[in-house]
Amino acid sequence: MNLNNKKILITGATGGIGHSLVEIFEKSGSKIFATGTNEIKLDNLKKKFPKILIDKFKLEEHNKIEEFIDQAEKKLDGIDVLINNAGITLDNLSIRLTQENWKKVLDINLTSTFLMCKHTIKKMLRKKYGRIINITSVVGHTGNLGQANYTASKAGIVAFSKTLAIEYAKKNININCVSPGFIETDMTQKINDDMRKSIIDKIPSGKLGRGKDVANCALFLASDMADYINGETIHVNGGLYMA
Repeated sequence: MNLNNKKILITGATGGIGHSLVEIFEKSGSKIFATGTNEIKLDNLKKKFPKILIDKFKLEEHNKIEEFIDQAEKKLDGIDVLINNAGITLDNLSIRLTQENWKKVLDINLTSTFLMCKHTIKKMLRKKYGRIINITSVVGHTGNLGQANYTASKAGIVAFSKTLAIEYAKKNININCVSPGFIETDMTQKINDDMRKSIIDKIPSGKLGRGKDVANCALFLASDMADYINGETIHVNGGLYMA
């Protein structure tokens, strides 16, 4: 799939899925601006993909997001596609979950996604073209033990994305979600063998997904092949959850 000269902005680029997003879009011929918070991983990403642009940025700094988008647009010479992939977890049972940790997860996962979309759409409106892909999670649809804050943030992204899709469809700006299930990342590799087996037993395909499974889906949604797909959530979960 060829996305030659498309300008792509990717958040959360240093995680497992983020790395795969950079790799897949780089192979497609896109011009990439990647951001994250881990300087070492960002440097390693730059070494592996010398042509990409990188910048360390903390999404919780909401008052700086508009300026960050301005800088990204200038460096890329435009933004065709925004992929909101960054997110955090701070897990606990609901009655033990502090208001601080509730707010922090919502601020980074949901509010930052809102602000990234808001300021990027302003740029896209000028040329009446854009694609926004918001990475959600299967647990935003099913719920999950000890993740009230995380699941709320991911479910919120889905509803928010549908509203954006309605608002800007006539401006040729499509907004969709990709909802991964359990994917092979540093986080899932830390799960003990018994828990890992329990998770896999629930997946009809009998295996965890790969970062590139999510990235391939995002690549399709970013392409002109998905021109008539808008306001949708595509599930990449091996059959774990079927909407």
